[in-house]
Amino acid sequence: MKLVSWNVNGLRACVNKGFIDFFREVDADIFCVQETKLQEGQLCLEIGEEYEQFWNYAEKKGYSGTAVFTRLKPLSVRYGLEEDYEPEGRVITLEFESFYLVNVYTPNARRDLSRLPLRLEWEDRFRTYLNGLDALKPVVLCGDLNVAHQEIDLKNAKSNMGNSGFTTEERGKMTELLETGFTDTFRFLNPELEGSYSWWSYMPKVRERNIGWRIDYFLISSRLQPAIEAASIEPHITGSDHCPVTLTLALDA
Repeated sequence: MKLVSWNVNGLRACVNKGFIDFFREVDADIFCVQETKLQEGQLCLEIGEEYEQFWNYAEKKGYSGTAVFTRLKPLSVRYGLEEDYEPEGRVITLEFESFYLVNVYTPNARRDLSRLPLRLEWEDRFRTYLNGLDALKPVVLCGDLNVAHQEIDLKNAKSNMGNSGFTTEERGKMTELLETGFTDTFRFLNPELEGSYSWWSYMPKVRERNIGWRIDYFLISSRLQPAIEAASIEPHITGSDHCPVTLTLALDA
């Protein structure tokens, strides 16, 4: 089973920058996107009848939003956490026979950290939600988690200490989640690999010089570790300030 996750930073713009070509080339069973930045009816995405499409739109126009395109028919679909509703369109959960898939766009703490308290409260609620799912069946979590967990996960760790996405608090919440029984699939396969990033600033020459952050992930319930076949980051795919990340599992739906 092949899964892909990509923060497209505006799906309508990304479609004009090669999204469909990559979608067809990668031939995923499940393809998740974050930051769709659109409302219902603003885009007719022609990706083939074999894919079901599930969208969670933010109430605010041109903001946030997630979607999942899947060849595998889910048993159920849920939007949000405690309720089947998420005003910022950040979470979609698909239930399959043998696992849950959760696609998430984690809130950003903002440059001035003004949203850090909300972010930390979100992390606690989200971890509780994931642990509840994990108690029922294994979980595959993907998306933009808006945190570089370890110093190896960004180019300039020392100068970014305390900045949004690399605060002690945000990194600690990621550690807490992993310690409840989740595995970072890319780091599991590549524990010491440096220079592998999924996001770059739009500042000139930053991406060309690979001054980036790894903030897009596939996490899985740790009991699924034996099913991991491959996990990759695709920096050669442009169209967004993020690049796609992939996961291949020896797992049936």
